[in-house]
Amino acid sequence: MKTKALRMYGAYDIRLEEMELPEITEEEVLMRVVSDSLCASTYKAIKQGSAHKRVPKDIAEHPVILGHEMCGEILQVGEKLADQWKVGQKVVIQPALKLPTGYDPGYSYPYIGGNTQYAVVPKVVLERGCLLPYNGEGYFGGSLAESLGCIIRGYKGLYHTDYTNYERFDGAKKDGRIAILGGAGPMGIGTVELAIGYAGVKQVVVTDLNQERLDFAAAKVTPAYAKEKGVDLHYVNTSGLEDPEKYLLELSEGGFDDVFVMVPVPALFSMSERIAREDGCINFFAGPAVHDMPGSLNLYRVHYDGIHVVGTAGSIPVDMTDILTLMEENKIRGGVLVSHILGLNAAKDALLAMEKPSGAKKVCYNALDLPLIAIADLPELGKTNELYRNLAEIVERNGGLWCNEAEAYLLENAPKQ
Repeated sequence: MKTKALRMYGAYDIRLEEMELPEITEEEVLMRVVSDSLCASTYKAIKQGSAHKRVPKDIAEHPVILGHEMCGEILQVGEKLADQWKVGQKVVIQPALKLPTGYDPGYSYPYIGGNTQYAVVPKVVLERGCLLPYNGEGYFGGSLAESLGCIIRGYKGLYHTDYTNYERFDGAKKDGRIAILGGAGPMGIGTVELAIGYAGVKQVVVTDLNQERLDFAAAKVTPAYAKEKGVDLHYVNTSGLEDPEKYLLELSEGGFDDVFVMVPVPALFSMSERIAREDGCINFFAGPAVHDMPGSLNLYRVHYDGIHVVGTAGSIPVDMTDILTLMEENKIRGGVLVSHILGLNAAKDALLAMEKPSGAKKVCYNALDLPLIAIADLPELGKTNELYRNLAEIVERNGGLWCNEAEAYLLENAPKQ
């Protein structure tokens, strides 16, 4: 079978081209990849090429397909898997295989990735339990499950202690208060959505230094929506505050039970301890780009107030399964993360443009001939284009968010590759 795919041959050498897929073996699955969410991690691989730890050294001769946040449906099932998987079944790939080689779909393999129309799911993905069924209505939610899976792993990493018996409880403190510092980016927005739909907290405070980013985040997960769900949500620009810590302590009535630090800034980490309550848990969620980044805590508070720190990165299959279930039950909305849509023909330029990040998640529909389009631009584009006009109306009816209804209309009516 022929497929069109975005392949990497070396650092900054990525090519959209037609290629031939091999016949599947009796222990493989053929998948139609409907959607893939573009990720900054892919740009890091493009930047480094074969120097990247997940990318094979011989990609100049054996290129790999890019993209690791993929969702689609099964087209063909190997004979030995006929009792486990069915043609037409909707599926998602968990790309973190946890292999000794470090190889993962979207970085390491010639016939599977998110930026292709069709993919051969190899035996190793199935053996690792990383092909996951998805019963949700659309596809883009499945493509966002990997990003949201990293966030739910962050919540699972939090813990608290009952000091009367030293019994420990996992997760954010129920009916507690949570601060998301530097939280107006895509992962911060996802953390807010999960705070409301999953964590069971009563107050969420999001800080950032950039008002434009805060406004964007507040338009995606609005305080009004949070209030409907019983959560008090605030977006705070700390750049204009004389004493940010004092303000946050007053807003939280004495401090936060949990704190996510979303950017790798030591001063922000230190502040997280000072705004935490007794038994406060801090998740240093941000991934530093350097191997030596000292940070400080008040050790008095560590000993006497039980302040503690965790750090989580990535996810495992059960995390993505939990996210998919939350989506299927309409407890969380994947659309809060989506800022752009595009077709496979626009994926190369969109990935290379990640050198200067913009918006949030960009969802690529591999079968469509579509430029990179901001969801916010649909009303203006709709003045001269019926497709975009109808999409804008659908999005507006759904709280300004990309949604299953909009996706279904797009897949039915947009021009194909």
